[in-house]
Amino acid sequence: MQVWHGIEQIPDGLSGSVVTIGNFDGVHRGHRAVLTATTERARALGVPAVALTFDPHPAQVHRPGTTPPLLTGLTDRLALLAEVGIDATLVLHYTLDLAALTPEAFVTGYLRDALRARAVVVGHDTRFGRGNSGDQHTMAALGREHGFAVDVVADVGVDRRWSSSWARELVESGDVAAAATVLGRPHRMRGAVVRGQARGRDLGFPTANLAPSATGTIPADGVYAGWLRRHAGTGERLPAAISVGTNPTFGDIAERIVEAHVIGRTDLDLYDEEVVVEFVERLRPTLRYEGVEALVAQMRLDVTDALAVLGESAV
Repeated sequence: MQVWHGIEQIPDGLSGSVVTIGNFDGVHRGHRAVLTATTERARALGVPAVALTFDPHPAQVHRPGTTPPLLTGLTDRLALLAEVGIDATLVLHYTLDLAALTPEAFVTGYLRDALRARAVVVGHDTRFGRGNSGDQHTMAALGREHGFAVDVVADVGVDRRWSSSWARELVESGDVAAAATVLGRPHRMRGAVVRGQARGRDLGFPTANLAPSATGTIPADGVYAGWLRRHAGTGERLPAAISVGTNPTFGDIAERIVEAHVIGRTDLDLYDEEVVVEFVERLRPTLRYEGVEALVAQMRLDVTDALAVLGESAV
């Protein structure tokens, strides 16, 4: 998938496209319905399927310091868009000046002139332009005026509309299995592995600690079964027991830490490597144990439980 950071990077030879617009946080199943419709329309017309997205997230610009963490950082968002079949993504740097554009100015500047849209695919609740004043009806009217079709995709979901906010609620409550149903995949975090206090290694359970700058919503405190993917998520997938919390048994860590123990491997050197950690199922909440022996006994049980959830054999 091509990635264009600004319209100046769009190839001169682009003769047309089918475009969809959104923040696509999490690239959940609702997004995927719109994205799939976009790729199908593009294949039918013989032009590229293009996603137009924003970085930073608009909420971070309009309400800095008060917005919830994103489900996915930009790197994962782009990777997930590519997995769905999008041919190119235009990443617009979101600013207050961009937000001030009228719906017509946004459409003519980006969809008509820059991307030469032959069709635009949107969800029924799409909003765009100054003060979110543009909606699907605005887009349809502008499409008639400027020569592109508009396809509107209905909401999808079973008991509730699939949305980023719902997926985030589930992740933050620790129900990562239910979140995977909304996302269509396990929830993930991405970050560099940094040095911790090496307590896990001393106890026989070495862990890869994610840097505080890791992207992705942190699940509720607890122990999870999941996977660690090496080499920025492109390498081998390893079964893991993942701990989220402050290590209350030792009581000297203030900040929450995400650390993954790769089951059956004590030979890995992951320091400074970027990894992806995927959360499959919560095994238990974080507990405080009276002494190291009780903690180690529980960690052995956690490993056994994680392997059972992941369908892996003991190493």
